[in-house]
Amino acid sequence: MALHPVVEQVTQRIIQRSRASRRAYLAHLEAARVKGVQRGALSCTNLAHGFAAFPANDKLKLREQKQPSVAIVSSYNDMLSAHQPFEYFPRLIKEAVREIGAVAQFAGGVPAMCDGVTQGQPGMELSLFSRDTIAMASAVALSHNMFDAALYLGICDKIVPGLLIGALHFGHIPAVFVPGGPMTTGLSNKEKAAVRQRYAQGKATREELLECESQSYHGSGTCTFYGTANSNQMLMEMMGLHLPGAAFITPGTPLRDALTAAAAQQAVKISQQGGHYMPVGQVVDEKSIVNAIVALHATGGSTNHTLHLVAIARAAGIVIDWDDFDALSKVVPLLTRIYPNGDADVNHFQAAGGPGFVIRELLDAGLAHEDVNTVLGHGLRAHCKEPFLGEDGKVVWRDLPAHSGDESVLRPASNPFQANGGLVLVQGNLGRAVMKISAVKPEYHVVEAPALTFDSQDAFMHAYKAGHLNKDFVAVIRFQGPRANGMPELHALTPALSNLQDAGHHVALVTDGRMSGASGKVPAAIHVSPEILAGGPLGLVRDGDIIRVDATAGTLEALVPEDVWAARKQASADLSSSHIGMGRELFTVFRQAVSEAEQGACTFPLPSPIDTTVPLHEGADSGEIMPGSDEDFLFRTSK
Repeated sequence: MALHPVVEQVTQRIIQRSRASRRAYLAHLEAARVKGVQRGALSCTNLAHGFAAFPANDKLKLREQKQPSVAIVSSYNDMLSAHQPFEYFPRLIKEAVREIGAVAQFAGGVPAMCDGVTQGQPGMELSLFSRDTIAMASAVALSHNMFDAALYLGICDKIVPGLLIGALHFGHIPAVFVPGGPMTTGLSNKEKAAVRQRYAQGKATREELLECESQSYHGSGTCTFYGTANSNQMLMEMMGLHLPGAAFITPGTPLRDALTAAAAQQAVKISQQGGHYMPVGQVVDEKSIVNAIVALHATGGSTNHTLHLVAIARAAGIVIDWDDFDALSKVVPLLTRIYPNGDADVNHFQAAGGPGFVIRELLDAGLAHEDVNTVLGHGLRAHCKEPFLGEDGKVVWRDLPAHSGDESVLRPASNPFQANGGLVLVQGNLGRAVMKISAVKPEYHVVEAPALTFDSQDAFMHAYKAGHLNKDFVAVIRFQGPRANGMPELHALTPALSNLQDAGHHVALVTDGRMSGASGKVPAAIHVSPEILAGGPLGLVRDGDIIRVDATAGTLEALVPEDVWAARKQASADLSSSHIGMGRELFTVFRQAVSEAEQGACTFPLPSPIDTTVPLHEGADSGEIMPGSDEDFLFRTSK
């Protein structure tokens, strides 16, 4: 099937737009590569520190500097269900790597916070910034320069994007991403949402709500709805950074362990010493980024990826924007119905065919690039497979069935749930924003109503509980951008807004904050960019202004006379309470340095050109004295 012309057009304009920064990135990648093992550039003192505590056999391999060393970078903690399974992964990985003559070392851990725990709490204001913190922690783990490949153990909201951003800053090192899998199905998402709405109305007790939530989130693994965590896993499959079908195999099963072991061995194979060198900076390119956006639309994925994919691309020297998302959304059909865009969870999706089915359908429809690099080599078609446990206990892959196992959950591209991806760009005199409408009924795609402004979600909830919001209105939640307070998710507003909509009111949300990876049935124009603290016009809105949120026409307008609008001054707010406590003081530099939402809310720059005529390790093979070498140390101390 020929590539769809819009997919080709978007890809080409990304390539053109990114030409200088991508060239600079690839130059960085090549300059960081050395002949032989990476640790060969270390001095004897450096190297001795790097394997001092290792078992004798592993130490000998590291000392001989012939076999690759694989870094393990993990987001393990045992408080969070998605990350708890990673506790025993390092042991499996080390054993699997030893089987083929290499060594694996636990290079470092990265923080992992859960938006489910911090939702509506002060800690949520650290959530988005945790992504770049994770990238920095990954860089610290790899900064020892001991490693020839890396395995990244992560799964949830900011963790996978942060790990991938960190990995791409070491783009010369091959990378395989290793998920932990979803928890088994508990209380249905539909039942959970109903109890949440009843609680918001005061019709359910806290004890009833807690019991409902506990039945839903009941064991190890990711939450089973299709929020940011599980969108991450779909995108890692589509970008060829997982072994095929690894995303949604539940923890604690023989197949999950076999996939982890196979991922470890594949990391060795794609190291320079493994003979199939495939650095992560060559896997993530313009085509794979387009593929990721396509997969996001095809599965009704998280709005958070309108930030995270921009940041990931930026780390690889690739520049994308919301126009790219919007153009692709118009031609990519929705192939799945997974909560909140349906009643099914990711376990049902996996049983119906899972990521491999989606990838195959997109390739066959000409909606994705097949000619990309992956951790298996070249060509995405190899990832249209399903993993099984072989008789020897190792993973084997088989072709997927021709048809979906359940067309109420997963459909072919020839018979989609809807003709577009359901993510739209809206813009106008209030700025640019994104809307996810795949779960919004058509009658709510356009809302025109008076504005009610709030400077926090607490202020909104106070008005709701006081009974002041039983009418048509557009809630404008201001000062929620990355510079203001770290751009928290406002998902705690969902039950209240849903109740108001169910009561027959036309309501919508407009905010420079985030909503959620589980954005649902209420129309929400989110990530409004530029934010108020960057001069964005959302700060000009006053109570009573008529706001038009139009997902059909793609407009976001305050229907205010131009002369009145031009004469207004920006609203102000005391944000000090969002800058103190819960560690928020430590993130002052992030708030000061962060880019706009449409630029990924990043704290790091695009790659810039370097002098490629001077390799990073020049002199390593010529016998010259290098800074940091043992000879250099002796030379300096003898002077």
